[in-house]
Amino acid sequence: MKFFLDENFPKAAHEFLMSRRHEVIDIRGTPKEGSDDATLFEVAQAAGAVFLTTDRDFFHTVPHLYDCHCGVVVVALRQPGRKNILDKLDWFLRHYAGITLENKVFQLRDRACILLLPPDDVGEAGNTGGESSTPRR
Repeated sequence: MKFFLDENFPKAAHEFLMSRRHEVIDIRGTPKEGSDDATLFEVAQAAGAVFLTTDRDFFHTVPHLYDCHCGVVVVALRQPGRKNILDKLDWFLRHYAGITLENKVFQLRDRACILLLPPDDVGEAGNTGGESSTPRR
C-alpha cells in the first residue's frame, strides 16, 4: 500500500511503514513542504496514496469535497505523541490490512475507529469493522 505523510504526522512513521513493506511519500525537505492542506491532499491523490494525518479537519471535509479519493486516515488521540500515533497506526494496519481504503475516511481515536463510507458502499458493506459507519453526504 502507498501512504502519504502529512507534515504533522511523525517522521518515524516513514521507517515504520517501510519496515512493513509499504511505499511512503513524505514531502518534508522538498519544495512542496509548507504547502496548504488542499495542495498536499492533491499531491497525495496524484500519487495514488492514502493520506495519513492528525488534522481532524480532513475527516469532515474530504467526503464533501472529493467524490473519489485514495483514502484518508486521521489519527485523533487525546495525547498524540509519536509512540501513541504509531501504536494506533499499527492497530489500523493489522485490522484493515485486507480492505481497499479507496473513498473511505477513517478517524482513529483512543477507543474507537470511525469509518465514513461513500454513499454507494453503505448498503452493501454496512459496518466494515469500525464502531461507526455513517455517510456524511
